[in-house]
Amino acid sequence: MTKSTAAGAGSSPVRRFASVRCLSARRTAAVAGAAVLAGTAAVCAPGVAVAAPRAAASAAPTTDFRDCPPLPAGADPARWRCEVHTAAPVLTIGKVTVRLAPITMTHAEGPLPDGGDGQVWGAMHSTPTAVPGVRGLAIQPEYGGRSDFYTGTFSLRFRLLGRQLAPGCTIGATAPVDFRLKRSGPSTWVSQDPPLIEFSAYDDTFAAPAAERCGPLAPLVNHRLGLPAAEGNLMTYDASYTFETYDRLPRIPAR
Repeated sequence: MTKSTAAGAGSSPVRRFASVRCLSARRTAAVAGAAVLAGTAAVCAPGVAVAAPRAAASAAPTTDFRDCPPLPAGADPARWRCEVHTAAPVLTIGKVTVRLAPITMTHAEGPLPDGGDGQVWGAMHSTPTAVPGVRGLAIQPEYGGRSDFYTGTFSLRFRLLGRQLAPGCTIGATAPVDFRLKRSGPSTWVSQDPPLIEFSAYDDTFAAPAAERCGPLAPLVNHRLGLPAAEGNLMTYDASYTFETYDRLPRIPAR
């Protein structure tokens, strides 16, 4: 599938046109889903199973929908949903492997007035994680400006933090790292009310560029991390997500 570019604040929503429409599946019994990252692909894609919903989990978390973006003009709030997903990825990049601190991504999706599939980016939150075996170095993922939650593609930059590094030291500073996640197995409904779905995915095909804007220590940092690395990289992505339709959320002004 072709990767789309998710809209940022103040821009137009992503459109995705497909020969086989999945809107009816997404409207069925609040099941829908948003792609590899959040369910639509899991519902519509051939060969991908979705486990039957289990009884509501007593430990289902309360989700903060404050990052839900405004809907595009003319969008039907009852048919658009805000999705919030959380993951703690394990990243092998170059010569190091690190279990990243949990990240949270929020986006909206639904049918556009002209019949196309739409997406609007919301926000991403993350915190730094110490890089094993590299004293005084931490890594923090940041949104790279592109995402398509129908196909499971998105981009990230990885900021490197250390007392002797320049503030802008980043892997993917010029061009972000692009991921195309593949499912590791079926999705599992943990709870129906509130909805909570778990899934696992991975990508072992992405290339890792050298760190840039790191100051005089850039060559040393890249040597220690084994960057750039055209192959041998891996992200495993165990995650969960929840959603709510916009007609059930507090009013968010349209653009």
